[in-house]
Amino acid sequence: MKEESTLTRRSASKLMAAGMASFLLPAPLFPTNEQMNSRLIPGTNERIPMIGLGTWQTFDVGSSEAERAPLKEVLKILIESGGSVIDSSPMYGRSEKVVGDLTTELQIQDKIFEATKVWTSGEEAGIQQMNNSLNFMQVSQMDLMQIHNLVDWKTHLKTLKTWKEEEAIRYIGITHYNKSGYAEVEKIMKTQEIDFVQINYNLMVRDAAERILPLARDKGIAVLINRPYEGGSLFRAVKHKTLPEWASEFDATSWGQFFLKFILAHPAITCVIPGTSKAKHMRDNVQAGFGKLPTAAHQRKMIEFISS
Repeated sequence: MKEESTLTRRSASKLMAAGMASFLLPAPLFPTNEQMNSRLIPGTNERIPMIGLGTWQTFDVGSSEAERAPLKEVLKILIESGGSVIDSSPMYGRSEKVVGDLTTELQIQDKIFEATKVWTSGEEAGIQQMNNSLNFMQVSQMDLMQIHNLVDWKTHLKTLKTWKEEEAIRYIGITHYNKSGYAEVEKIMKTQEIDFVQINYNLMVRDAAERILPLARDKGIAVLINRPYEGGSLFRAVKHKTLPEWASEFDATSWGQFFLKFILAHPAITCVIPGTSKAKHMRDNVQAGFGKLPTAAHQRKMIEFISS
């Protein structure tokens, strides 16, 4: 079990700011006495909300108001609903800079848990890229820095450990999006001190539940989930189908919530990060962080349903 973390000045200010409403945000979408479900980062006293935001493709836009206005709405909805996690990467084109510009403009940086990645080879190239990420996202300390798809992970992990000691980053993580990388992910989880693993898992592709997710629980590693809709394949699979009545038993009112709640029902998972550039989709996504989650019996029915 990792030692309980000491809050930095930045993280402490975030916790205080989380309870304050920004004057830039619209009237609440949710009852003031209801908060998004959250889970502890293992080995710490810090909780993060279950629904976050991915930025792959969706935030890779230009500087015009027409391109960025919809993304402002997405960010407002995330924060107002009680969400905080925003995940980006140098691989995602202009996404890091767009996140930095918009969170600064909206004055919400103290309310978000910012995550990005290093995606290059070599120590110096990695250091330069991570410094660029800090500048693009306009932060002096990154909440979570991850090694993207394990690229040159042995080199970067040494740097990340140093940066964590120096409080340039708060948490260290690794990521992958495909079963082909699971063996190496598992090896790192077993032999290295990391705080987060980001992996793919959804109702259609459940391989991570075999070894990665149980190992994360055993080792006290937080889990972020990417590809929650399997690139849209889940929505295509249920096209023209009616949401089962029994979905109401775990407070799902849409297919998106149905799919996200299946993921969140796994106790090892800390947060899921669906990407979107549309306000209506963000409103629907965050609703999955409220209310009940599927039971084991529900999960079996969900698997049977999608398999048929």
